[in-house]
Amino acid sequence: MRTKSEIATAFAPTTALEGYREFFLVGIGGAGMSGIARMLATRGYQVVGNDASEGEGVDALRTHGIPVHIGHTGSGIEPGMALVLSDAIDLESSPEVARARHLGCPLFRRSQVLGWILRNHRTIAVTGTHGKTTTSGMTAAGLRAAGLDPVVVIGAEVPDFGGAIVEGTGEWAVVEACEAYDSFHDLRPEIIVLTNLEPDHLDFHGSWEGLRESVERFVMTLPSDGTLIYAGEDAGASEIARRFPGQKRSYGLDDGARRTIAIPGRHSLLNAQGALAACDAAGAQGERAWGGISSFGGASRRLQVMREGDLTVIDDYAHHPTEIAASIQALRERYPDRRLVVVYQPHLYSRTAQFLSEFASALDGADHVVLTDIYPAREAPLPGVSSSRIAEQLNVPHDYVPTRHLLPRYVHAIAMKGDVIAGMGAGTIGEFAPAFIAEMDRSGPTRVAVVYGGDSAEREVSLLTGRQVADALERKGYAVVRVDVTDRLLTTGDLSLFTGPNRPDIAFFGVHGTHAEDGAIQGLFELLAIPYTGSSLQASATAMDKALAKQVLTASGLPVARGVRVTSTEEAETMARLLAEKRGTETLLRPRLVVKPNAQGSTIGLTFVDHVDELVPAVEFALRYDSVALVEERIEGMEISVPVLGDRALPAVEIVPPEGRYDFAAKYEPGATIEICPARLSEATAQEAAEFALRAHRALGCSGATRTDMMVREGRCVVLEVNTLPGMTLTSLLPRSAQTAGIGFDDLCAWMVDDALVRSKRQGKP
Repeated sequence: MRTKSEIATAFAPTTALEGYREFFLVGIGGAGMSGIARMLATRGYQVVGNDASEGEGVDALRTHGIPVHIGHTGSGIEPGMALVLSDAIDLESSPEVARARHLGCPLFRRSQVLGWILRNHRTIAVTGTHGKTTTSGMTAAGLRAAGLDPVVVIGAEVPDFGGAIVEGTGEWAVVEACEAYDSFHDLRPEIIVLTNLEPDHLDFHGSWEGLRESVERFVMTLPSDGTLIYAGEDAGASEIARRFPGQKRSYGLDDGARRTIAIPGRHSLLNAQGALAACDAAGAQGERAWGGISSFGGASRRLQVMREGDLTVIDDYAHHPTEIAASIQALRERYPDRRLVVVYQPHLYSRTAQFLSEFASALDGADHVVLTDIYPAREAPLPGVSSSRIAEQLNVPHDYVPTRHLLPRYVHAIAMKGDVIAGMGAGTIGEFAPAFIAEMDRSGPTRVAVVYGGDSAEREVSLLTGRQVADALERKGYAVVRVDVTDRLLTTGDLSLFTGPNRPDIAFFGVHGTHAEDGAIQGLFELLAIPYTGSSLQASATAMDKALAKQVLTASGLPVARGVRVTSTEEAETMARLLAEKRGTETLLRPRLVVKPNAQGSTIGLTFVDHVDELVPAVEFALRYDSVALVEERIEGMEISVPVLGDRALPAVEIVPPEGRYDFAAKYEPGATIEICPARLSEATAQEAAEFALRAHRALGCSGATRTDMMVREGRCVVLEVNTLPGMTLTSLLPRSAQTAGIGFDDLCAWMVDDALVRSKRQGKP
């Protein structure tokens, strides 16, 4: 935010612009600065500038022959240039300001340069708290229709004019004059239109009195033959007018004014009367001027209709309670029998804090309100100030969506046929309406991102999973994109694939092990707001922590193998010493042990321990993969694995590894292990295995497909662990069991996708 002290001391006087032929504009691609750039270039000055990134504004300037540097580095500024800044540029941190000061180049505000460019024109300045843009556009339209061909400088794009700047050839200039940071004091108008005056921008003016003093001082700059035109029904404008000793005239809706114009709302009719009065004061013929005013189609983001139809989409700049109420009233007039959904982004913490109750009261005029977080502009957050404070005071149905990036999806999910959807606010909410329309237009087959690879010891297995799953889903008609998400994160870091209207509808997780089954990748996709296959973040993390999972399963009445956590070699040495003392000269352990990482997928880091002297090396090996090792009794018997799909247990798979040890090699080397499905179990044991798998799945809060590993000892099942992202190669245990149940690999993959989409909709996620 520009301060009064900076305005008084940091900038050269406007008269110092005389003699400069070269100008460097910081942030040249913005709407206001790009207009100044073109105006200077049109008048023969040398113009160059920079901007943070490429964009339409930058492209347009280059088309006009104006060079633009990308990035704020200070490069491109040369001795003899004048540096032009918007009020958004911080003087202390700007590399351009530092470079200019080093070279002795003077600093000027954008408003100073605008006033200087218009010094030879007769200027109509339109100011006030609300309605400046529309009234300026209407005034310009009236003068143009009357043949006066004014220069026009407005703070928004005007489709009727082909832009925000019109380089007319007439003697008059129409300028939107902003009171926010006293920038209107750089103008020297002959006519001032004061639309209204309410408390606003008090972060700069300090108080209502300070704002009134600034506006009054501006009005007092009118020459002796100048004219003040003001809204007579507005108390703030009328108070300024009473103090002005010069020529003045009021306007209103009760003076016989004509009532038919192209844009809706009582406030628009009032703006039209102000514009007509200004045109009359400038000498425009009334009937011709009114023809231009009444047909004026409006400015960009001023109740701009982006799409008409079953869902009508509106984009509006209203960001003050009075403006919001006026816009809602206008939309009610235009669409009297339709549900009005207002999607609002507050602008500035200071304004939100000042008008919390007023915002709620104004928004209550809608049928449904969706609030998102405050657009801060140049302000730091204020304690206790949040959009949620507005939501607390609303009396109509409402939702709070903390990030604006999710608004298109969320609003599309709640929209109903016949709705009028209006985005409102002065910040980045302007992106909402186009993005919402793009969301409406999403079509085609379900988009699936098959996520594979990862950074665990099972990366190579995941590469095969990803390929085979993607092939299967393509055969089923899904639109598939294959993503090695870890490779992408650690190289380009580009996640644009997962945003916007072309994002995937669902992510299929073909990853395994750490950062896959432990909730890490689930957390990433929660932040991206993209549904995914498998269990939730919490369920995944709980199941991956084998010791914690045992506690949960035990509390649910399921039998598990006994075990202890070990976090260091020293603990393992103590355990081994105690076991040795207990066993005496007998080193063979009974029961024998299994040592494995506590939170690692598959059989990574696993060791079968038969003798006491094998325990410490086994723990050291497990601790290479995790900070905690799990030492547990080895259950002797038949090893089985029972998959679950949603609420259904599939046939158990019997695992017969070489030498009875199901380690990494036995699991993944082709032909190393015999797998029998259905397992050779009695009917009672098979039922118990299915029951235990379902109970384990539910106890951990799992979703989609899981696989519960068990040992069968003397006809009874003991649960070992639950896998939340089972292997999905063609020969993995889950597909093998599904095939036995009559579910082919392609159908299994499709079920997992459809199940995740149904669960997402059931949870109300956009």
